[in-house]
Amino acid sequence: MDALLLHRIHFGFTITFHYLFPQLTMGLALLIVVMKTIALRTGQEIYNESARFWAKIFAVNFLIGVVTGIPMEFQFGTNWSQFARVTGGVIGQPLAMEGVFSFFLESAFLGLFLFGEKRLSPRAHWASAFLVWLGSWISGFFIIVTNAWMQHPVAYRVLPDGRYEVTSFWGLLTNPWALIQYAHNMSGAVVTGSLVMCSVGAFYLLDNANREHAKVFLKVGVTAGLISCITQIFPTGDLHGRYMARNQPAAVAVMEGLYRTQKGAPIVLMGQPDEERQTIDNPLIANGILSFLIYGTTKAEVQGLDQIPRDQWPEPQPLLYYAYHVMAGLGTYFALLMVVAALLLWRGKLFTARWVLWPLLLSFPLPYIANTAGWMTAEIGRQPWIVYGLIRTSQGYSKYVSAGNGLFTLLGFMGMYALLSVLFIVLVYRIIHTGPAVAAGQQAPHDGALVTD
Repeated sequence: MDALLLHRIHFGFTITFHYLFPQLTMGLALLIVVMKTIALRTGQEIYNESARFWAKIFAVNFLIGVVTGIPMEFQFGTNWSQFARVTGGVIGQPLAMEGVFSFFLESAFLGLFLFGEKRLSPRAHWASAFLVWLGSWISGFFIIVTNAWMQHPVAYRVLPDGRYEVTSFWGLLTNPWALIQYAHNMSGAVVTGSLVMCSVGAFYLLDNANREHAKVFLKVGVTAGLISCITQIFPTGDLHGRYMARNQPAAVAVMEGLYRTQKGAPIVLMGQPDEERQTIDNPLIANGILSFLIYGTTKAEVQGLDQIPRDQWPEPQPLLYYAYHVMAGLGTYFALLMVVAALLLWRGKLFTARWVLWPLLLSFPLPYIANTAGWMTAEIGRQPWIVYGLIRTSQGYSKYVSAGNGLFTLLGFMGMYALLSVLFIVLVYRIIHTGPAVAAGQQAPHDGALVTD
């Protein structure tokens, strides 16, 4: 195994593990603001109690997210020094703003939100929750701006020594790829927050514990989940797919299994890619749909891999294909589940419909899988470029860091993150097992359907 592959695996592992946590904090931040808003407008204390409960889970996620995010940024210098050297004048600015403006805003007001409720007025406490949400979403925006420049570089110039610098910071922030990717990413974060909230609510109802709080969780979670699942598909997913097809045709061709340029290109619903023969085995296809989704007509021609130079094909192709289909398949499942749950909620039957509560409970890991698959699609689809069309991945890694050193640190990170995973699971389990009723000074019943003491 060569050093380049190990550096890619190393960064892929650390960033995948790290993003398990921000996606929930960004999603929960909005839902906590919603619950605080309802409590402020209606005076119903149960919404404040629910917000306090989810703030504890938010805080644990935030802590682990910070701990795992710091090593990730150091890897630009340790594992990808050539990339950092030539592009630092561009990516350094949004990354610095993420830390200075967003992270400090979020962390400062998180302290006020968690520990200042008794000292602040209800409106001031709501404002602290709002600023935590704002900070977390601004933080996500600057990270997306950085990644979007790697996907679709804009507003730059090359200096005589080969380094890149920004020609317009406003142009960097308004990169069309960044705006579309940000909307799609934040919809995904709300999907995660909503489904996790619904899962906990379903767990309590099935266990006959904390029933009133569980109903709040399901009301807020299903409503936000329905909206975010729809926006994840349209317009954000649709716009992102169209823009990607125009700017990264090789990635779309592999994602869709389109090996040959076609008019009226079909979409592959199911099938197995055969990379050697450039075909899809056992395909289940819908004719003309891919052309329609990209260009608005079933007659349009869609570029396949046969018109793209071989040295610009994304690798590994099967992983890109399957990551995309996992993302798309789970996104469709989420939308259908939320539509059914919303209809039952509207008719007043959701809280007793065990046949829907069980899928809601068991779906809690699926948004993490879908978001991970989505980021894998974006990052593998950009290959073989680390900055699309400008710098190849093979030109960006630290050539003086050996494969042995890379493997040693990778194993070390895996061990440390395994311990962090155990700590995270134990802390969240205790919060959920204790329940919002106990946090509010009430007795939390557990009648034994799912949890026994």
